[in-house]
Amino acid sequence: MSSYTEEHLKQKLTEKLEATHVEVTDESDGCGGKFNAVIVSSQFQGKPLLQRHRLVNAALAEELKTIHAFSQKTYTPEQWAAEGH
Repeated sequence: MSSYTEEHLKQKLTEKLEATHVEVTDESDGCGGKFNAVIVSSQFQGKPLLQRHRLVNAALAEELKTIHAFSQKTYTPEQWAAEGH
């Protein structure tokens, strides 16, 4: 069980990845063990999916020790805009 909140993860991702948009959803019925995230950052520019996920995982290294499920979608600002956001 994790004590991390949506807001904590959002703040950390925004800070570490200089993200322009972050959505974090707790899908664990409040126990804080399963999260879904959408992250938009210019740091993803020119990087394949695996490298992007490694950047996110590095940013949340401490948190991922206790979070048992973390799903992520990563976009550059241009990709995010092209998705209609």
